[in-house]
This record gives sequence, C-alpha cells and structure tokens, in this order.
Amino acid sequence: MTTLQTSRRSPGRLLALRLDYGLVVTTLVVAAIGVVIVYSATRSELLMAGENPRYYLYRQAAYVVAGVVVMVVLAVLDYRWLENAAVLLYVAIILALLSVFVIGSTAQGATRWIQIGPVQLQPSAFGTMVLVAVVAAFCSRRPDGLERGDLLKILGLCAVPILLVVKQPDLGSGIVMSIVLLVMLIVAGIPNRYLVLLVLVAVGGIFAIIHLGILQPYQVARITSFLHPGSDSQTTTYNVHQSVAAIGSGGVFGTGLFKGPQTNLAYVPSQQTDFIFSAVGEQLGFVGSATVLVLLGLVAWRMLRVAQTTRDPFGRLLATGCFALMAFSAFENAGMAMGIMPIAGIPLPFLSYGGSALVAFFAAVGISLSVQLHRPR
Repeated sequence: MTTLQTSRRSPGRLLALRLDYGLVVTTLVVAAIGVVIVYSATRSELLMAGENPRYYLYRQAAYVVAGVVVMVVLAVLDYRWLENAAVLLYVAIILALLSVFVIGSTAQGATRWIQIGPVQLQPSAFGTMVLVAVVAAFCSRRPDGLERGDLLKILGLCAVPILLVVKQPDLGSGIVMSIVLLVMLIVAGIPNRYLVLLVLVAVGGIFAIIHLGILQPYQVARITSFLHPGSDSQTTTYNVHQSVAAIGSGGVFGTGLFKGPQTNLAYVPSQQTDFIFSAVGEQLGFVGSATVLVLLGLVAWRMLRVAQTTRDPFGRLLATGCFALMAFSAFENAGMAMGIMPIAGIPLPFLSYGGSALVAFFAAVGISLSVQLHRPR
C-alpha cells in the first residue's frame, strides 16, 4: 500500500486499524465474568437476609458500564494530555485524600470513602493512576536517566499520597502504589546503585514500621499470616482458611455456578471483594480459575507489549505503570486467596465488587489503548 493511499484514510479508520482488539475483548470478557461471579457470591446471603438478591448484580453491572465509558474516552483522547495535566491531577488527588479525613465515611475501622449521593467514591483507588501519570511526566523529561536529586524529588512527591493512603488505613493501595513506583523507576533508568539503596531503605523501613508500632497489630498479623498459616485460624487467618477450603472444594471442574456450599452459606467473609477468587475456585474449579488467571495474564501482557513497542518515553512509562498495576493486583489477590501471599486487601482486577477500583482498572486499559493508538510512528 502506498503512502498516498495511507494518507487518504480517515483518522477514525486509522485508529480502528491500530486498536488492540484482543486487549479490549479480553477485558470485557473478564468484566462480564466478574459480574456473574459477584452475583453468585452474594445472592444467597441477600436472600437469607430478605433483601433483593440482585442488588450487587445491578450495581456491579452499572460499574462495568461506567468503566467501559471511561476506557473508551481515555482511549480516544491522545494520552499526551496527561503530561500537561499531571500537576493538576496531583493536586486534585491530594485534596481528595485529605478530604476523606474531613467528610469521609468510615466502615470496618477505615475511612476511605466519600459519599456523593447514592455513590461512594474511594480516592485511593484512583491514587495509583494519578501517581502513574505524575511519575511518567517527571521521568520522561529526563531522557538521560534519574540522578540523585531527581530521585529525591520524585520520591518526595510520591510519598505524600502514599502516606495519606496508608493513614486511612488502606495498606493494600499503599503497597500497590509503592510497587508501581518501583517498576516505573526501573524502566525510567534509575542507576543500579540507587536502586539497591532504595530496596535496602524499603526493607529497613518495613522492619521499622513493624517493630516501632506504626501499624496496628491486626495489620501486622494480616501481612505476616501467610508465613504461619496453621496458627490463629479463628481470628487472623480465618478468612484465608475459609478461602482455601472453598477453592479446594471446587476440584478440577468446580461445583457449578450458584452451587458452591461454601459460597452459598457465606462461609468466606468479604467474598465479593477481597476474596472473590475463592468463589471462582469453588464454582468453576481449577479449570475455571486457571482460565480467569490466563485472561488476566493476557490483559497484562497486551499492556506490557504497548510499553515495549512505543518509542515515546512518556507513553512507555504510562503503559509500564498500567501494566504493573494490573499484574501485581492480580498476582497478589489470587495469591492471598490461596494463602501464599500476605492479606493486603487488594482487589482482583475486573472481578472484585466495587465501583472505584473497577473504573480505575478500566482507566488503566484505556490509557494503554491510547498509547498504542496515538503513539508517534
């Protein structure tokens, strides 16, 4: 095809040809599975309570629709607007995180949500995406790599939202933000000596936080529970024990949708949110669980491919951050449900119930699509 023929194509046609349909379709399939699994994990408990069994079904479906709209809008827009808006987004997320402590609603000892009419917004769910934009904008303007002064600046900028999130307390989101930051710094070209120093400081900080009593005792117990899974099964590791039992009872092919006894009798606390993977394991078995993980792996892999193939430093860092968010969240949540990772309260992408996190994951896909569609050739 000649250059003249290519130039005559409309911009919309060119974007359609460059769209990663595999990423879009896989994302929508996983989100659809999530709606069904959330319904299966909540219907029996709601029926026993005399409430509408489709309450979570309708809300999760509405969140998916909102997420798809956000994904489409971000994919159509040229991702470079995020570089210009990074400062504004940073100020906005700081104000939102601060407002949680003033007008936020509290549930289960945590103050993470802002009530806006019938909708609850969780600013920390969007904090990671804002951090990705800020780090990408900062690092892309330093093509020769990060020096000590640059590293101190970006660490200082990121420490503010991370500490505000941990203070809520939302330790899981704080961990995700820290992991995403580390991955992006590596891709941005942080010198090896600073990377080693940063890892040592992080390890020392973890020990200090645990031993100085900065975290609550229950938080320390949850994080370290996977190291001694046989102890304290009625308190700290109760959720994990029930989750592992549910997954194990599913066998190879599962008990079938809506037929899992552990799920129907609500033996697994917080099953529609943190431990949604246990509902997948019990009802769909090993085959269904593996399929879900493969689909999530495909989503993350396609995002990684975007990061690998774009030459624009800002776009590459954006896609890298989105990939790190998706991959680590899926790995940590599934591992937590199986008892091989710490209990960190990190949602499973597109499957865990919750509007803010679901929209944030769709936003990550939308930004990755935008980088692919609008990157310089």
